[in-house]
Amino acid sequence: MAFKCTLCGKGPKSGFSYSHSNRATKRVFRPNLQKMSLLLEGRPQSAYVCSACIRSGRAQRPPR
Repeated sequence: MAFKCTLCGKGPKSGFSYSHSNRATKRVFRPNLQKMSLLLEGRPQSAYVCSACIRSGRAQRPPR
């Protein structure tokens, strides 16, 4: 799985993790992706979508 949102394209970012002694080590910040069924080009498909797109309403669920 590529850690990328299908709708907005949000992907992983790199940065540092700091210890108590302020020593920096490399780390990766990955988006909170959820697999859900949604409408893509008018058809229901399952895709990985970030939680920000789900909360904002950009991810439209197909009608039942």
